[in-house]
Amino acid sequence: MMTEQPTTDASEILDSLTGAVVVIDGERRITRMNAAAESLLHVSSRQAFGERLTQLLPALAVLADPIGQAFAEGASYTEREMRLALGPERTITVDCAITPLDGASSLLLEFEQLDRHLRISRENRLIAQNQAIRELIRGLAHEIKNPLGGLRGAAQLLESELSDDDQKEYTRIIISEADRLRTLVNGLLGPESRIEHSPTNLHEVLERVRHLASAEAPAGVEIQRDYDPSIPLLPAAGDQLIQALLNLVRNAMQAVGDSGRITLQTRTHRRFTIGDRQHRLVARVNVIDNGPGIAPELQDQIFYPMVTGRAEGSGIGLPIAQNLVNQHGGLIECTSEPGRTVFTVWLPLEEA
Repeated sequence: MMTEQPTTDASEILDSLTGAVVVIDGERRITRMNAAAESLLHVSSRQAFGERLTQLLPALAVLADPIGQAFAEGASYTEREMRLALGPERTITVDCAITPLDGASSLLLEFEQLDRHLRISRENRLIAQNQAIRELIRGLAHEIKNPLGGLRGAAQLLESELSDDDQKEYTRIIISEADRLRTLVNGLLGPESRIEHSPTNLHEVLERVRHLASAEAPAGVEIQRDYDPSIPLLPAAGDQLIQALLNLVRNAMQAVGDSGRITLQTRTHRRFTIGDRQHRLVARVNVIDNGPGIAPELQDQIFYPMVTGRAEGSGIGLPIAQNLVNQHGGLIECTSEPGRTVFTVWLPLEEA
């Protein structure tokens, strides 16, 4: 006979834990699962309740023997550095502690994801990198913007003295290029003041990005959607978010060339840490392309300004995108191999 589903108080206690916890009964059926376990194992507690552990999650068959021993002996066991293939493109490394409960009538399984510590370290490094870049550019910007202002002013004065339209064309080019460079520097710096956030529909932002990109894309480039419709509104500056995501999609378009596939994908994660800050709920936006991939020697440097793998690339689109997402309390990460490059945008769904 199945154990009753947990009371609200028990569920709240389990969900307050940052570690992933699963409870199974003597028939190896799942009776409880907290939010961290849902996020780690990519399965909901409603879906898991009453299911046999290894039937629902075949990757956990490696625990069959220690689970059997824990039930038989009433003793605790710990399995270390287990690699679990939870999907065709997702393998995690975990430690698992198995603890008997209620006289060994049920077992508590606690999973600690080792990859998570590595990811947090990498994220903190990316955040620190972006802050250092901003400070460097802020110092250079003043050195660049002052002579640009003088150059533009001199060109305007010269234009007012000229009567020949052909000659004025040259001064207009100078003014136009000075404006372009000033916009470039301002884009790298980002807004001086805090961005004003308002409730924003992430999918409306992505649809705007998709329409803009589709208008620019060659006929052979397909832009697909894979959205999670349950994502709530998030606090954001819509225009800034559009710019950040559009930069990522344009980067993917340049990667695939005249023909290829780009996928815009959204998902949510509960109890998720960005850098050293934990959030109750975050949105994940993946921009996936099937281009040739990013050279391994560039993958750790792509968010630095002026770093690009293309001769015609400016090397500023990704730093601008990272800067804008950072100002939303989020982060952009990248994984790449030939035939599949994924830029992942993490965005908190609550105001910082």
